[in-house]
Parts: sequence; structure tokens; C-alpha cells
Amino acid sequence: QVQLVESGGGSVQAGGSLRLSCVASGYTSTMGWFRQVPGKEREGVAAIDRWRSSVYADSVKGRFTISKDNAKNTLTLQMNSLKPEDTATYYCATGAHVAELVPGRYNAWGQGTQVTVSS
Repeated sequence: QVQLVESGGGSVQAGGSLRLSCVASGYTSTMGWFRQVPGKEREGVAAIDRWRSSVYADSVKGRFTISKDNAKNTLTLQMNSLKPEDTATYYCATGAHVAELVPGRYNAWGQGTQVTVSS
């Protein structure tokens, strides 16, 4: 099974930016970013397929941009205009057949990277 490793999390003030990266150990087709806070279900943030067709959660549209480098098996999430409610552990995932935001459709997950946005 492909291994995923995220990086790029950190702490930032509201309005700031962060860039998350996820490197896969092998070929991936559809990939996605998800986030989770303690006590809540994991939610989809953005997903992209190998043709670079993407989908976003309404809460991040216009602020986050997902991109995928198929040659390098790397997934990126550029996060701008961050808000305190974006604070969460962010996970990358792969395995879905299409770009969708349903966690159960993905079968390989990274270990997560923490993003903290202060007001």
C-alpha cells in the first residue's frame, strides 16, 4: 500500500497563509485533503484527480488551492486567508475513484500535520 507523508503544518495568525505538502511513496490517482478536530468527524477539504479536476468544501472555496504533481507523486494545499476555524489536524489521503470529499472513499492516509490559526 502506498505510504503518505504530510508536512508544512504550523501556527499562524488569522489572515495568514500556510502550504501543506504530501509525498506519496508510489503512484496515486485521486488524492484529497481532510481535517479533523478532537471530538468531531473528519471532514473533506479538497480533492483532485489525476486529470487535475478538483472539488472543494464550501468553507474553503476561494481561500484554499489544491494541486498535484503527478510526476513527483506530490499533493499540495495552499491555504490563504486562514481563519481560527481552520485549526485542525490535516490529513492527505488517496484511493478514491473520483475526486470527492467522503473520507470513507479513501483507503490510504498520512499521519497528519497540525494547523493552528490564532485570532
